[in-house]
Amino acid sequence: MSLAQPAFKLLVAVAVAYLATTVILAIFQSRFIYPAPQVPAPLTPGYEEVRLQTGDGLALRAFYREAQPGLPTLLYFHGNGGTLQGASVSNGASVEAGIGALLVEYRGYGGNPGTPSEAGFYRDGSAALRFLEERGIAPEEIVVMGNSIGAGVAVEIAGVMERSGARPAGLVLVAPFKSLRDAAGDKLWWLPARLLVRESYDNRARIAALEMPVLVQHGDADTLIGDDHGRALAAAAPDGRFQSFAGSGHALSFERRSQEARRDWILALARQGRVSAPRSPAIRP
Repeated sequence: MSLAQPAFKLLVAVAVAYLATTVILAIFQSRFIYPAPQVPAPLTPGYEEVRLQTGDGLALRAFYREAQPGLPTLLYFHGNGGTLQGASVSNGASVEAGIGALLVEYRGYGGNPGTPSEAGFYRDGSAALRFLEERGIAPEEIVVMGNSIGAGVAVEIAGVMERSGARPAGLVLVAPFKSLRDAAGDKLWWLPARLLVRESYDNRARIAALEMPVLVQHGDADTLIGDDHGRALAAAAPDGRFQSFAGSGHALSFERRSQEARRDWILALARQGRVSAPRSPAIRP
């Protein structure tokens, strides 16, 4: 038997495995992008359980905590494997300081109806804006915040607000990516991931148009999304600031030091008069 035959068989096997992996990624990518936990989170003490009504007819469970007078409200979007319970932990330092919070649970997550998608998540964010408007929260009293894939929702919603003339007080991004396609390309460099991934979340393109103050936090030991993504976003924002956390990975949002740093940044916005209560034109996402 020629030595070329085993080598040829190995080459064919590798090619078949590569093709199969590519097909699996193309067909089942939503399951990888949105590993949605299905068990409803228990209500966090101090929060109110509320429902967000989306434009396509869904009622989404969410948690809401009213801000103390003179302080803003966080509109928070968690990561792709997150829960409302985890979201309340991530914002512990802020709410202890009297900052309000609306913790958004996405469609298809935590027992909510619907199927996760980029377009669907944006509808969920718009529903959250309408809820805050109905509660009498002015745009200038809102700080939009997102963790990981939630940063993509936060950037989009912040842009929706600015374009409607209802600019929020600020935007906070924790462990974000430049775009989902860039993040996939970095991790799956040996596959044509940038071409195969259908969802975009193009944060770098969108953030360049935002005039509001932007804070980006990233751990320098993040192996899921490298901190070069966060640095690029902070540099692209006209009023961006980057905070690096030595030794921290992708779970940065749960770390107390990152919570306190963003709490202090938000309180500084309030002291500078960037958080105000006059009523702006109604938000029309």
